[in-house]
Amino acid sequence: MRADAGFHPGELAVQREAGVEGQAARLSQMTERAGLSRGMAGFLLDRTFLAVTGRAADGRLWISPLFGPPGFLEPRSATALAVRAGFPVGDPLSQLAAGQKLGMTTVEFGLRRRVRINGWLREATDEHLLVEVEQAYGNCPQYIQQRLLSFDGEQSPTRRSTTLRPEDRELIRAADTFFLGTINPAQGADASHRGGAPGFVRVDGNSLCWPDYPGNNLFNSLGNLAVNSEAALLFPDFATGRTLQLSGTASIEWGEAGRPGDDGYTGRLVRFAVREVAAGRAAVRQGELTPYPRNPALIDEKGEL
Repeated sequence: MRADAGFHPGELAVQREAGVEGQAARLSQMTERAGLSRGMAGFLLDRTFLAVTGRAADGRLWISPLFGPPGFLEPRSATALAVRAGFPVGDPLSQLAAGQKLGMTTVEFGLRRRVRINGWLREATDEHLLVEVEQAYGNCPQYIQQRLLSFDGEQSPTRRSTTLRPEDRELIRAADTFFLGTINPAQGADASHRGGAPGFVRVDGNSLCWPDYPGNNLFNSLGNLAVNSEAALLFPDFATGRTLQLSGTASIEWGEAGRPGDDGYTGRLVRFAVREVAAGRAAVRQGELTPYPRNPALIDEKGEL
């Protein structure tokens, strides 16, 4: 169990640095070990997308997408979730081994709703996963771009490399959404959603940087990074169906609020170094798009909006 109001030392350290220990303590029950509620189970049954953080066969951390028809996420009890899908050949997690901690998140973009689920992977085959749920909780709708999506479940990883190509950098610069995978070896993995105006993720060579926007002050992802720099990113291009997965390391940069890149005026930036790249495609069709109405304005290199 987590100590000190339900948080591990990394989360507590980031909360102290941000000066939000009191606010975080009031929400600590969100992250206490709890199973799937009846309402959460109903929500999962209607979903068609899941982002999964786990270790590949070589031990490297990745976050990968899974798609399926409604019902492919099947809550079997308050502590058991069956995922009726497997990672395609070529995906970094295609040889996912049972017996490890997973972090997962699913989003209903049309309603701006999301749920995070963490637990043990008990079974893994080419066609299904069985997860023993340890934590499950909803997150607020902040920074979720409202979009109507449809998937046919097909994925086709196409390229592996160690560096970003120009087209990869273009995808990142145009992204308004990505998913962040982190892991605390003593606690488990986590998968979280990040959103903002296109351009909120800056890229230079093989390095990325993004602002940490104001949120619920729990700092699950940044707390993991405070104790372990391993990280993974998933960029889905909903308009074209392209996907970009990155594995590497990340660190928190504290500094003056409102400096270049700190669009959220929190004083926190996250810098990510790319170590491996997996580019592919998923059959996704995007309908109407409505950006989140309170995405922070971008701050340029001169510190101007």
